[in-house]
Amino acid sequence: MSRILLTGGAGFIGSHVLDALLARGGEVIIVDDFDDYYDPAIKRENIAAASSSGRITVVDGDIRDPALWTRIPSDDLTGIVHLAARAGVRPSIADPGLYVSTNVLGTARVFEFAAQRRTPVIYASSSSVYGDGYPVPFAEDAAPLAPVSPYGASKVAAETLATTWARMLGLPIVGLRFFTVYGPRQRPDLAIHKFAVLIEQGKTIPVYGDGSSARDYTHVSDITQGVLATLDGLLSGRLSHPVYNLGSDRGIRLDTMIATIERAVGKPALIERLPDQLGDVKQTWADITRSRDELGYEPKITFEDGIADFVGWLRR
Repeated sequence: MSRILLTGGAGFIGSHVLDALLARGGEVIIVDDFDDYYDPAIKRENIAAASSSGRITVVDGDIRDPALWTRIPSDDLTGIVHLAARAGVRPSIADPGLYVSTNVLGTARVFEFAAQRRTPVIYASSSSVYGDGYPVPFAEDAAPLAPVSPYGASKVAAETLATTWARMLGLPIVGLRFFTVYGPRQRPDLAIHKFAVLIEQGKTIPVYGDGSSARDYTHVSDITQGVLATLDGLLSGRLSHPVYNLGSDRGIRLDTMIATIERAVGKPALIERLPDQLGDVKQTWADITRSRDELGYEPKITFEDGIADFVGWLRR
């Protein structure tokens, strides 16, 4: 029976990872601060079904707070999956200090806790570390990393911290660079969720740029599969790299994304064209060769099916 510590376990990706871990058996300790970045009630609802399993413990608190870590049941931990973070490019420009504090100091607290107990760690990084300076698809060995937002910079700093900690202490630590994740429970501020709601309501959607920017949109079920495969590889000691991309191995243009939502909703979008935004990159696309070879990772959900799945969830 495994016992996993999952930070950010009530969030969008975290709650899906929680469900998958529980489906395997074992226990999960969730750390989440249920902050007001979006309605905390949404996070509570994300874990409502899992709470009935009797196999989760929820610790409410901020990962930056040293006192939090004294409240976590730490006996017999199998591994740590660290997903808690401040996410989002544009909000990081408005409050960079908060992003550095949460994503770097908070991650340092996780590594400190793990080191004291010699517990292996998976942590979430982001495609934002690549910035705009590389041709697609982005491979993990691209260097130097060149983020164009405080959010991306905070993730580069967390990766550097992880590499240093692993080398210094011999602690097994692996990072996962998530590309643009979507699907049921997606945060309401993210584009696919926001656009689907506004199109459904017949309201105008804000579109930055001419529609030619592209993102590697990856369904949350594929991301979850990748997280669990990484956990298995880390615990078995068979992983040979410090970081892996998790994406869909394709780029979807913004105008194609909007058209796909229109078809799923069954209504045309009313578009307000706006200038490109500071911190936005032109395109992302994951090279997942390393993840395929070492993790057995293989994304299965097409973008069209994933959007239909999301709209179905939204309407329910």
